[in-house]
Amino acid sequence: MSYSEAIQQNFEPCKVGDPFGPTWWTCWFKVTLKIPDVWRGREVHLRWESDGEGMVWRDQRPVQGLTKEGEKTSYVLTECLKDNEPHSIDLYVELACNGLFGAGQGSMVAAPDPNRKFTLQKAELVIFNRDVRELLTDFEMLVDIVKLLGEGEQRGYQALFTANEMVNLCDPADPSSFASSRSLAQKFFSQKNGESQHVVHAMGHCHIDTAWLWPYEETIRKCARSWVTVIRLMEKNPEFVFTCSQAQQFEWVKSWYPDLFSEIKHFVQKGRFIPVGGTWVEMDGNLPSGESMVRQFLHGQNFFKEEFGQYCKEFWLPDTFGYSAQLPQIMKGCGITRFLTQKLSWNLVNTFPHNTFYWEGIDGSQVLTHFPPGNSYEMKGKVEDLINTVKNNKDKGRANHSAVLFGFGDGGGGPTQLMIDRLERVRDTDGLPKVQVSSPDLLFSQLESDSALLCTWVGELFLELHNGTYTTQAKIKLGNRQCEALLHDIEVASCLALCRRENFTYPACKLQELWRLLLLNQFHDVIPGSCIEMVVEDALKYYDEIRTAGFKLLLAACESLHSDPPHTTSSNMAVLNTLPWERTEVISLPGEELKTRLALVRVPSVGVSPVIDTAESVPPVSVTTMDDGSIQMENGLLKAVIDRAGRLISVLLAQTNREAISEGCFANQFTLFDDVPLYWDAWDVMDYHLQTRKPVIDIIEPAKVVSSGGIRGSVSFSLRISNKSTITQEIVLDACCPYIKFNTQVDWEEAHKFLKVEFPVQVRNPSATYEIQFGHLQRPTHRNTSWDWARFEVWAHKWADLSEHGFGVALLNNCKYGHAIHQNIMTMSLLRAPKSPDANADMGSHQFTYALMPHTGPFQESSVIQSAYNLNYPLRLYNAVISESWSAFSVTSPAVILETIKQVEGKKNVVLVRLYESHGSSVTAILSTSLPVKEAWHCDLLERPDPSIPVSKTASGISLTFRPFQIRSLLLMLQ
Repeated sequence: MSYSEAIQQNFEPCKVGDPFGPTWWTCWFKVTLKIPDVWRGREVHLRWESDGEGMVWRDQRPVQGLTKEGEKTSYVLTECLKDNEPHSIDLYVELACNGLFGAGQGSMVAAPDPNRKFTLQKAELVIFNRDVRELLTDFEMLVDIVKLLGEGEQRGYQALFTANEMVNLCDPADPSSFASSRSLAQKFFSQKNGESQHVVHAMGHCHIDTAWLWPYEETIRKCARSWVTVIRLMEKNPEFVFTCSQAQQFEWVKSWYPDLFSEIKHFVQKGRFIPVGGTWVEMDGNLPSGESMVRQFLHGQNFFKEEFGQYCKEFWLPDTFGYSAQLPQIMKGCGITRFLTQKLSWNLVNTFPHNTFYWEGIDGSQVLTHFPPGNSYEMKGKVEDLINTVKNNKDKGRANHSAVLFGFGDGGGGPTQLMIDRLERVRDTDGLPKVQVSSPDLLFSQLESDSALLCTWVGELFLELHNGTYTTQAKIKLGNRQCEALLHDIEVASCLALCRRENFTYPACKLQELWRLLLLNQFHDVIPGSCIEMVVEDALKYYDEIRTAGFKLLLAACESLHSDPPHTTSSNMAVLNTLPWERTEVISLPGEELKTRLALVRVPSVGVSPVIDTAESVPPVSVTTMDDGSIQMENGLLKAVIDRAGRLISVLLAQTNREAISEGCFANQFTLFDDVPLYWDAWDVMDYHLQTRKPVIDIIEPAKVVSSGGIRGSVSFSLRISNKSTITQEIVLDACCPYIKFNTQVDWEEAHKFLKVEFPVQVRNPSATYEIQFGHLQRPTHRNTSWDWARFEVWAHKWADLSEHGFGVALLNNCKYGHAIHQNIMTMSLLRAPKSPDANADMGSHQFTYALMPHTGPFQESSVIQSAYNLNYPLRLYNAVISESWSAFSVTSPAVILETIKQVEGKKNVVLVRLYESHGSSVTAILSTSLPVKEAWHCDLLERPDPSIPVSKTASGISLTFRPFQIRSLLLMLQ
């Protein structure tokens, strides 16, 4: 409810201790104050303590956040009461019925208690004795120095001696004694350090999870409560500097609190309220696609540039569950060369060996990376924070500067005056590091100026914890993958329509809106599934919005791709292929009386084709039931044998007669594990779960033939997981298809169980390959070292592959991320059943598809990458008359993938194409197009032209050279 609505309501009398609520309600309080005249000259506060989060409104403006857990329990009415000030004041307090960390029942990460009542514990008009606060702060800092340095250290003993002398001098009943007592502390604190001392760069920070144990809507108010408090602190403390990430949160505050946003802009211009990160939200570092990560920066950086006149220089992901090895290249392509996080300090097994280092991605790009050695992004300015920053620094000899981010975080809150006062005391105190109020730019500039001796870490930054988040909340994972593919297809189809139809308008505004919904759901507690049920409901609703609006946009674009004039002899159905290679696939056509019929169609690269069934020109699929009840399926490329329980006994590559399945083993074997983490239920899967493996073998319906051949053969069966949960699966083999598909439905009603599917294969290799953003990487299949063992559950995108020389097997999927390949067993994680923070996580019906693809030779040369794309980007069927097939783009090298075709932000008739090298090779490729291209430029990932790289045009197209895993973007100006 807005302020203007709230003050129109009828207010009832309320007293301290009255209950209100329940959880997620909002209560507005009207607070009428009269300050006694005898308090003249005194500092007067409203003291307000509640178990809900509050915001003070005065003169129609939000002026102060109030959160007991964030140590913000008073609002300063006046610092020195004067006669001409108002003594009678009306305030409003907007109170959210949730705490800083939501409303978990019995535990912070437990599911919220929907019936919890909240109370007001204190509502008082008080005199604040600032001299007492200052004295207490002196004592606190001195006593902490004693505790942490110890009496054995000279400086620790001096602190103890000073504190003792202060006690002797101070008479609590005589405030006039406080000043002389404080002067002893000031003498101690002003004894300076030597030049060699470590420098701490202190920056206020307030990590606000965009959704977590509270819904998106509450985050809007968390931002306002936290940031308005920061603005008040800036008004009182002229040196105080605050760092703040996530364009989405700024955009919310701009919409809902425009006056506050104006104040923020004022302090941004002064260089004190510092936007960092450059992304739309602090997204998960593993699960979003490469293109999604680019869009996080594109939308984020464009917002910061537009609103504040500057791009962010630092990527800022302090709280994310691991970091893809492609991020350094993506960062640099978006104008960022610096990275800050601290989450790897949470590693369960191995201690990460650096705090300041160069991080190198799979293409060789490097970014300067800093992990604050205090291992927190919400320090409190205490002596312990400063000592830990020096003690924990693993690059002591190489880097003499570190960040201290201070302020309450996760649920917002941010810095307090007390934290600022603590740090001010010890700016340059012998025995402690030097404290410098600073900015990220100043910190990284210092690190860069003395970076010659820094070490380099190559490859992913893998978090050895929270690896259950690759699987939790499967419907969010499915929604993300489907919407990534849908938005890709809308952009491709819209660009083709733009060139084929003069009157077609590219849906730029609507696409921005849909992309921003998708990017919002990639926040690092949403896409991982580590959020409460209310957030899951919001996320699934946003995916539905993207699908509903997206399919309309896709249809509108496709319908603009018809022939002109219509060709009456052609089919009235057409097919769009948005991928950059020709595809021959079986598709379903609408038939009479709701029946579907099948056709085998051939569609050119990034192009359209009329529906022409070419089934007669290819070897048919045969499905045969054997005497023992097993079923054999064959399509000329593969021959598979399926037993009664739906397991693969054999899969032969027809070309070489090579067996893929390990002798005497079953593939497509579902397995169930006990899954009880130590604490972080939705987040973690512990290694000990592997000891509880139970095969799912209880048959409800044995395997039976559904389709006996032609261009599709299929077999179905059902298994009982437990008395509450079942699996129904259709195994599909299509004509011309190099993989076997498993269309799966699971009705899932488990608690603390983990469902996986296993494929033991006849392949031996000490490492397996996993797809990541714009590329792939290897991980060990053994557990030789603690670093290997800690990767018992890893993430991948559309495929994972295990190959030896001349032969391999790939596992493809359309919405799964959790994988494990140990020795020769390839395992895909399907479903978990955690009970907190969402008590109903993953309960219900799930549908997903995965596929098995044996191949000869290296996976790069066997179309594994292309097949995984085909599985995820279906051919799009639509009503239109197409006289003949046509292709808009093609690429000569199979190593180079044309990932994105979109209109450039804010520019009509300029198309962006993004390509990347996918094999891990240096290669030259020709990009050909039938679009009317007038000029072409190279550009960065923010779509800024780069005239320093010449565009090499040939008669057949644009020639492009690639390093391994390099991303290249081009601007094509259309005629």
